[in-house]
Amino acid sequence: MMSTPTRAKKESARDKLLHAAATLFYNNGIAATGIDSIVKKADVAKKSLYNNFASKSDLIAAYIESRHAEWLSLYAQRLQQATTPTERVLAVFDAYTDHADDAYERGFRGCGLLNAAAEFPAGDTARLAVRAHKEDVEALLQQHVAELLPEQPERSAALAQHLAFLLEGAMVRAGLEGHSACSAQARAIAAALLENA
Repeated sequence: MMSTPTRAKKESARDKLLHAAATLFYNNGIAATGIDSIVKKADVAKKSLYNNFASKSDLIAAYIESRHAEWLSLYAQRLQQATTPTERVLAVFDAYTDHADDAYERGFRGCGLLNAAAEFPAGDTARLAVRAHKEDVEALLQQHVAELLPEQPERSAALAQHLAFLLEGAMVRAGLEGHSACSAQARAIAAALLENA
């Protein structure tokens, strides 16, 4: 007797809503994206939104968390291939390039988290969540640079901060240009800095 192929797990209403929100928030901005357009794009009942998210703010928080998780997944894949401290630092840059090279409905327009943060006032919880993500990335850089310079903690912390600034600046510029070339260029600059560390 032949076994029937198992069907792919059906996407939940929550996942549909989160994917729809992510696309619309990235394409149009968070403030410009209404609940009705998210529900329509997700092709779910409006009640599903409120069954899964307490408010638009809750959906925004889930979006920010999912963007962070996406990047962490790309970083983890790159990290698996890295065998030296320098390669581990460069894995952070490579993960940013991978994120920029992802397929976007209307093309790449920069870091989705920085774009989101720009829409909120200082001190807003969404903006603080983005800041926490960026601090996590800098901590990863610092961890890997510290492996490279184990006897020089102050120097490694300063170099990690420089690399974080280089990375973020490159992503802003890449967003303006609509492609990852600046990110690749920043990686080359980072490699040169590490070689001379």
